[in-house]
Order: sequence, then C-alpha cells, then structure tokens
Amino acid sequence: MALQTTVKISGVTNLSDARYCAGMGVAMLGFVMDETAPNYVDPNTFSAMRGWVAGVQIVGETSATDPELIEKLLTDYQPDLLQLEANGETNAALIHYLARFGKPLILRADLANVTLGQLDTLAAQSFEPIAYFLVESQSIIPLDASLIATLTRLAARYPVLLGIGLSGQNVQDVLTSLPITGIALTGSHEERPGSKDFGELMDILEVLEED
Repeated sequence: MALQTTVKISGVTNLSDARYCAGMGVAMLGFVMDETAPNYVDPNTFSAMRGWVAGVQIVGETSATDPELIEKLLTDYQPDLLQLEANGETNAALIHYLARFGKPLILRADLANVTLGQLDTLAAQSFEPIAYFLVESQSIIPLDASLIATLTRLAARYPVLLGIGLSGQNVQDVLTSLPITGIALTGSHEERPGSKDFGELMDILEVLEED
C-alpha cells in the first residue's frame, strides 16, 4: 500500500492503530515517551507493539528538555526519530547536543502554545539536525491567510508536516495549495482490545491511497 504524501501518526497508543496505519503505508508512527503525558506508552508495551509492525519509521515523542532524561529515553525506546517540543525560546543548544546521537529530529510546534510570531522566529533560525517541522494544535485552528503565509515561510526552510485543519474532504486541496512535505494525524484509544472505529483517520488515509 502506498500513500500520495508523507504521513505521520502522532500519539499511537494501541496495536490496532499501529497495524492499520502501517498497512495503509504511513511513513512514521509516533509514541509518547513521557510518563506524565495522557498518551504515554511504557517501554515494554512499546516494544511489543513495535514487533508487530514493519516498513514504518518509529518516532519517540517527548516534551522533555533535560538532555540526560532524553538520552535515557533514547536508550529505553531506541526510536528511529526523536520528536521535541518547540516554544518561543527553543533551546538551540539542546538540539545541537542531541544531534550527536544520530537520530533525525522532528520539531513540533503546538499552535495552542506557540504564536504565529514565535513560529516565524523559529522559521528564521537554522536548526541543521531538524528532519521535519511538525505544526499541530490541541485546539481547533483554522487554516486562514495568516497561518498559510507563516507555513509557506516555514516550508521554505524546513520540510513541514501539517497536523491541523485536515479532513477527508479537504486534504487533497491542502496538499495542492500548500508547500508542505506531508501531514500528521493523531491516533486514538481503543474501546476495548481489538475493537476500534478509525473514523476521520481512515477517511483521510483512504483519500490518500495511490490509484
């Protein structure tokens, strides 16, 4: 199975999501490594799920800023890519330090916490180890002219994954009109093991299936 664009699934918590998305041809599956986060997946559960999927890159997601803690997470999870949280004062030294581990980095900006002005500031900086710049939001953010202009400037410097304002009805238009590298969708919890309604995620992935 192949998709028309690069797709990352964020916050995967269950094997149903992992296997379905891998089978649909997504490029990356993200797992939260922070114990206090709502979608936390412990190392043992993570390892078990990872053994059931193939042909997909694994992203370790963290909001930690302590280099020693992040180094431990890398040891415990051994992800293919590491995702960090951006903010108005992103620590370039931390990003430079983490480059020594040889893991491609994803810098995630949550527009619930990062203003468009701060995103523009980040876009003007040069973070050489960044493989992707992910733009998501915990709140509903419209794809208005201001955001589109900011995303366009950001995409001139980094490969951008967009995780907001997407649906099965508009995803093709978004990919055509914006200079983004791909999209990001979010996993959800199972009602019970093996029972899952994939909803909007399925709608979008089916639209993106190659003919």
